[in-house]
Amino acid sequence: MIRPVAFRMNEQTAVNNFFQEDIALKNAEINTKAQAEFDAFVRKLRAVGVNVIVENDDLRTDTPDSIFPNNWISFHENGDIGLYPMFAENRRRERREEVLIRLESEGFLINNVYDYTEAEEEGIFLEGTGSLLLDRINHKAYCALSARADEELLIEFCEDFEYLPVIFTANQTVDGKRLPIYHTNVMMCLAEKFCVICLDTIDEPSEKKNIVQHLKKDGKEIIAITEAQMHSFAGNMLQLQGTEKKYLIMSAAAHDVLTKEQVASIEKHCEILSSDLTTIETCGGGSARCMMAEVFLPKA
Repeated sequence: MIRPVAFRMNEQTAVNNFFQEDIALKNAEINTKAQAEFDAFVRKLRAVGVNVIVENDDLRTDTPDSIFPNNWISFHENGDIGLYPMFAENRRRERREEVLIRLESEGFLINNVYDYTEAEEEGIFLEGTGSLLLDRINHKAYCALSARADEELLIEFCEDFEYLPVIFTANQTVDGKRLPIYHTNVMMCLAEKFCVICLDTIDEPSEKKNIVQHLKKDGKEIIAITEAQMHSFAGNMLQLQGTEKKYLIMSAAAHDVLTKEQVASIEKHCEILSSDLTTIETCGGGSARCMMAEVFLPKA
């Protein structure tokens, strides 16, 4: 996780991230609030035994979205990592070698780096595990195509990392129009034995049927959320292993909009851990899942 030092609403991402909203505070105040939310979130994760490595952002890079590291890097069990092309120019500065050096200092082994960032020169993007929802057990990569998720680059990733692509389009209603959702991981969360998903965003019936078939074939219980719930980040969750139990990590806003039935369905499989991320969600347009780049690297 990356602790922010210059967090604010990023005007370069707001053009197609319709979850972002401006708030009437100075940037310094916004950053202070975001830091407080970040620190409280990290404390909650550590309290249940999640090993959290916190790296501080660098003020010199002026990267307002650095708090969402999962968009520029992914880590894999065989020691490989992926580096990804980013839509917003000021987000490309988030890719820092210091992060890799820090992980190696923590005892993790990095074998190979798949660097897709040259695609930025052609205006082609694939924003890490924001765009790619990886089923690491069944080797499937779910991806909602958008300006930030290119189909050809997705297929290249799947060939390199040996995943089966499950491709679809997910839309949200913005000012009466159906527009692409910027990241797959705001409408879908894939856990070990279940999937929280906003099926209402998938307008093409055949694509919706295909996703449901894949999930059912792999034994995932489907927990459907509404588009309104998605807008409170109820799809932006991540299952993590604590000391003794598994937890579904989400924001307080996401937790608050879940129905009793949805909560019960989740709690059949794991406990829920939520934290207040109001400032981060409002200005950043991302939530709990986006803040965590899960490290699957082997230990050296």
